[in-house]
Amino acid sequence: MNERSEAHRRGDAADVDLLRVFCGPDGGGGNPLAVVLDGAALPGRADRAALAAELGYSETVFLDPPGASTGSTGAADTALNIGDDPAAGAVDIHTPSVRLPFAGHPLVGLAWLLRSSGRPVRSLRPPAGEVAVRYDGDLTWVRARAEWVTARRTERHGSAAEVDALPAPPPGDGWLYAWAWQDEAAGTVRARGFPRRGDNIGEDEATGAAALLLTHQLGRPLDIRQGAGSQLFTRPLPDGTIEIGGRVRAGVPQAP
Repeated sequence: MNERSEAHRRGDAADVDLLRVFCGPDGGGGNPLAVVLDGAALPGRADRAALAAELGYSETVFLDPPGASTGSTGAADTALNIGDDPAAGAVDIHTPSVRLPFAGHPLVGLAWLLRSSGRPVRSLRPPAGEVAVRYDGDLTWVRARAEWVTARRTERHGSAAEVDALPAPPPGDGWLYAWAWQDEAAGTVRARGFPRRGDNIGEDEATGAAALLLTHQLGRPLDIRQGAGSQLFTRPLPDGTIEIGGRVRAGVPQAP
């Protein structure tokens, strides 16, 4: 596949930045992400869902300004969870088919883009709760809680080769994170993620929330090699939270 030269596109109602999150050491891989930094340009939840479905990435994330409104409908079921603290941006995350209270790769990507835009943050606020952010060289880290990860199942396999041999997606319903030890002593995991929710995402290239859940289950830092070339780092902290970190690059792969 060719690399799209531009990392920014203008939609009908909002500017969209395109990133790859959890890239490998060589800058390859990474899960595509669409970011709308000016959430006020597209305040309605239905419009956001439509844009996420049109773009077709695993997630599209919107950053809302303090005190933003939901737009002209005023309907109770379209209200957005907007924060009033400008130091903790309110974040709205959509897949092509559902809205999420928490997801790892949109938060890592958004935090990286804000720093690249000269606006580094210490925290972000998705509906699940406040997420601490830190930057360490080429890595961007977010801190979250395992209880925020719901409706996902991990499944251990005997070898990395078994994980690689799985069809995309495997038969069945519900979010599946298939994994095996690549080097147990070093904490290196081979993983693949399958949403299996009926939309166009047959396999998720890199999945922060599932990596967080697996780290919680294993209780140790992990170096996760997921998808075709992505890398995620995780580590449990004494307060019960878990950090998820990785590299981010501008631009997304373009279909051949």
